[in-house]
Amino acid sequence: MRVGVGLPSTVPGTPGGLLVEWARAAEAGPFSSLGVLDRLVYDSYDPFASLAAAAALTERIGLVTMVVIGPLRPAGTLAKQAASVDAISGGRLTLGVALGARVDDYEVAGVPTRGRGERFDEQLAALRTAFADGAVFPRSARPNGPPLLVGGLTGRSYVRMARFADGYVHNGGPPRAFARAAEQARAAWTDAGRPGTPALWGQSYFALGEEEAGAAYLRDYYAFTGPFAERIAAANLTTPQAVIDQIRGYEEAGCDELVLLPTVADRSQLDRLADVVASAV
Repeated sequence: MRVGVGLPSTVPGTPGGLLVEWARAAEAGPFSSLGVLDRLVYDSYDPFASLAAAAALTERIGLVTMVVIGPLRPAGTLAKQAASVDAISGGRLTLGVALGARVDDYEVAGVPTRGRGERFDEQLAALRTAFADGAVFPRSARPNGPPLLVGGLTGRSYVRMARFADGYVHNGGPPRAFARAAEQARAAWTDAGRPGTPALWGQSYFALGEEEAGAAYLRDYYAFTGPFAERIAAANLTTPQAVIDQIRGYEEAGCDELVLLPTVADRSQLDRLADVVASAV
């Protein structure tokens, strides 16, 4: 299993210079990818701008959206942004998309939440067509565009993934939660008559030795979930052993790539995680 690391692009107050330094350091470490999250109504950086900056500073490491909220953007705009990052990076982008669950992001974007599932299906079909027929410029670095991942935990999400995507991206939690979702993703893939198996991506949060700071960020970021935000904060990986156990658990559950997302924007977090990952993989 490959292990990636997130950019601290959604941790409030993160200086732009730290994103630059973080990307350079991640390139030199044991990580397979750099991941970003997507929020509109939050103190955060745009995911595609963040990855474009990282692309300019790196040559090896993959770039992945974990995920962007597809329906907040017109299909043509999303295709243009993804193709641009893929072209700048020389074909290193993996595009993860999902519906998102925050109503305020939709309100500020001027996009109704009603009917968003149907619009998302149309958007995914349009993305596939645009990449395949070369209608988007600049051209993606790959003939059919960047690999596409779809997230979500409903039956319709798995069907959507099997119909339009190259793989599935899970929204986090313990390995057993990932294993259940992966099983449903594989079943939907088989039911759709797709050959082989879907790529399976997972994500987890970490803040090594910074339990309170990391938990405070997660409570704020997931405040829209109400009391459930406390459960998310409690799952933050704060010790080397917790990270190692999570890596091994996800690998046993069949994950292809696990992206560890920082909850504290401090360069020392990346260095400490690099040491832990190097010892575990």
